[in-house]
Amino acid sequence: MSDTPTPSGTQAPQEPSLDEQIAAYQREFRDLDPQVEKVVSALGRLNRRMNVAYGRQVADLGISNAEWEVLKTLVLSGAPYRLGPGELAKRLGLTPAAMTHRIDRMAGEGLVTRDRDENNRVRVIVELTDEGRQKWLEAMRMATDFEEELLQDLSTEERGVLGEMLIRLLRRVELTQPDAGGRLTDLD
Repeated sequence: MSDTPTPSGTQAPQEPSLDEQIAAYQREFRDLDPQVEKVVSALGRLNRRMNVAYGRQVADLGISNAEWEVLKTLVLSGAPYRLGPGELAKRLGLTPAAMTHRIDRMAGEGLVTRDRDENNRVRVIVELTDEGRQKWLEAMRMATDFEEELLQDLSTEERGVLGEMLIRLLRRVELTQPDAGGRLTDLD
């Protein structure tokens, strides 16, 4: 295996190929199904590399992955893009303390506002600002370009088949691991 330059210019050891990884696993665990391992390992690597790419894109916009998740969750809630901090924490699989920290940071950056609910002064509402929505839209434009490039070698039919197969895998995980939608630990 050769070393490859990292963005900082230092040499990082290259990850073994999937075939090398599977051969090592089989050497140590003979009951391994290489077809299953190839699919699962490829999905894991793809997910990790896509997360890095998305992280770089949002960093170029001056936001973090954690902030992107809040923007996305508010947009998914629908206009007027408002949720309570408890609901945000629940949807993101975070503790209330981690959510408060994230909201504080984002309010300071002008991405969200946090105000008392006019109908219930005890309740706090987090709302997406115009600046936050613009950051979300720009991140979506960048992600769309990246995703189109990622799938450029697949025909429309292949994209449809792959999408359906991945959804079947996702449903299986959701069925057997219903609590796996959140996080094991807070990320910030």
